Amino acid sequence: MARQATRRRGIGCREPVASARRSPTVHETSTPLILPETSEGTLGDVPASLAAKHPARVAFSVQGDGVWTEVTSSTFAAEVDALAKGFVAAGIGTGDVVAIMSRTRYEWTLADFALWAAGAVPVPIYETSSADQVEWILSDTGAVGILVETDAHLATVERVRGKVGSLDHVWVLDHGDVTSLSRDGADVADEELLQQRAGLDRDSLATVIYTSGTTGRPKGVELTHGNFLTLAENTAERIHDVVRVDGAATLLFLPLAHVFARFIEVLAVTAGVRMGHSCDLKTLLDDFAAFRPTFILAVPRVFEKVYNSAEAKAEAGGKGRIFAGAAATAIAWSEALDEGSVPFGLKARHAVFDKLVYGKLRAAMGGQVQYAVSGGAPLGTRLGHFYRGIGINILEGYGLTETTAPATVNVPERMRIGTVGPPLPGTDVKVTDEGEICIRGIGVFRAYRGNEDATSESVKDGWFHTGDLGELDDAGYLRITGRKKEILVTAGGKNVAPAVLEDRLRSHPLVSQCIVVGDGKPFIAALVTLDEEMYPTWAGNHGLDDVPFGKAKDDERVKAAIQDAVDEANTAVSRAESIRAFAILDRDFTEESGHLTPSLKLKRGVVMRDFGDEVDALYGG
Repeated sequence: MARQATRRRGIGCREPVASARRSPTVHETSTPLILPETSEGTLGDVPASLAAKHPARVAFSVQGDGVWTEVTSSTFAAEVDALAKGFVAAGIGTGDVVAIMSRTRYEWTLADFALWAAGAVPVPIYETSSADQVEWILSDTGAVGILVETDAHLATVERVRGKVGSLDHVWVLDHGDVTSLSRDGADVADEELLQQRAGLDRDSLATVIYTSGTTGRPKGVELTHGNFLTLAENTAERIHDVVRVDGAATLLFLPLAHVFARFIEVLAVTAGVRMGHSCDLKTLLDDFAAFRPTFILAVPRVFEKVYNSAEAKAEAGGKGRIFAGAAATAIAWSEALDEGSVPFGLKARHAVFDKLVYGKLRAAMGGQVQYAVSGGAPLGTRLGHFYRGIGINILEGYGLTETTAPATVNVPERMRIGTVGPPLPGTDVKVTDEGEICIRGIGVFRAYRGNEDATSESVKDGWFHTGDLGELDDAGYLRITGRKKEILVTAGGKNVAPAVLEDRLRSHPLVSQCIVVGDGKPFIAALVTLDEEMYPTWAGNHGLDDVPFGKAKDDERVKAAIQDAVDEANTAVSRAESIRAFAILDRDFTEESGHLTPSLKLKRGVVMRDFGDEVDALYGG
């Protein structure tokens, strides 16, 4: 299918270039390209190009047995070249699909670029995927091979291998198959490897990423080399102060099967950012300390957890009042920046808390983090101001798999906390009369794989209709207000966006997950799950040491704490939209239970099906 996106041409600069225009029917804004548009070059060319320019620059820090080893640009290019030749020797041809199923690790990035260098199409699969999900992706893409990480992954693939007629190769990282492949490709000539991708350009297919599948069967989103490469090159120019400064480094810990992490992978390699990989959240703080990133990417839940953990530890150590004062000062200081000046007294308090509290929080993240990129869900203004107040600027952005992740993002020189920023270069954004966000530009996908009806339904006149609701301010900054398909309509006809309430509820340290309900009902209510990891600290701080987690949901003090969280969330909405009743469930919503996607999005249909009785009970049965 022909490319759906309409590209915007033009040379820009690093100053804000978004412009907004108002018409009777739409509100629209755009940001021109910074770099001249070209069709030349693919992702497979990037490692060799960087090695030629900066051969000795450290491209990666790779962890093994607790030791971090440096990998230069020239070494990475050589490893990519060797592995690419191994794939060619194994019979992988131009355009062949090879799946990757692994946790976030260096070998994933190596395989990604090696497959692109061989002219192939790497397709990610979450390492937690079920056999049915693996079978669907392998079959739908016609994959000829798959690279898995562990014997457990191998067992999953073997269960479905007989149902995937195209699958000829299965390699296992833990079996040393990357080394074996690289060795087997030693006799492949350089010219043969170059020939594999000779006919490819930026319009060629680079990958197929499957949507989260919150409703129905996941759709395969076809993304091109240009979607990634042109967007990454222009993004690097737009956030130059983040990725092009001396010593820029990022530690990836989100799943590389997700488009957000995959784009940052490409951005980091393209911009020459030192990159590391971490796959165990339990050791993340230790990895931060050893790697010392200058910027990180995460979803809002990670930032909430860091804040809640710091608050709970302060309370446990008898320093709860100090932390509360520090948090209030950080937020006030950040808000004052937006007002244009910080009063002297606030400056003084901020300086004191910087030594007492903020510096320790920054040190826990490696001591060098200046920026964080947040996406996947709304962050909330409170957390945005808090982190800027402690010295970490969270650049909140917005995008989807269909837009190669970021379509808009806040930029260091002009942050507007509470928004997801202006469009990235080469991107247009408009909001329809119904409030739906539509996107056009260099990042927009070319088609849903094998699903022309779904493609034509979502992409009209070059505009991708996201299904999300939002508004643009006078400066062209986008604010997300809800999701079109998730709007609840009460029996009284009131439209309610549940995300606003859910985001506030999840900010409470006791709350793990929640779902706001009330479609067709007389009032709004909620189902809440407790955070088992946070509970012991919270219980100790509130005199509930004698109440085990299994009985916490029935304790009146726990119920009172959740009621306080509900009351606070209700301050963000009108009374007609407020939560009037809630129930605490005895189990969590998790990916393993089938209630969350791998990117931690709530599967509303599944939750409503599995907890229908609990919802009915909220309304008297």
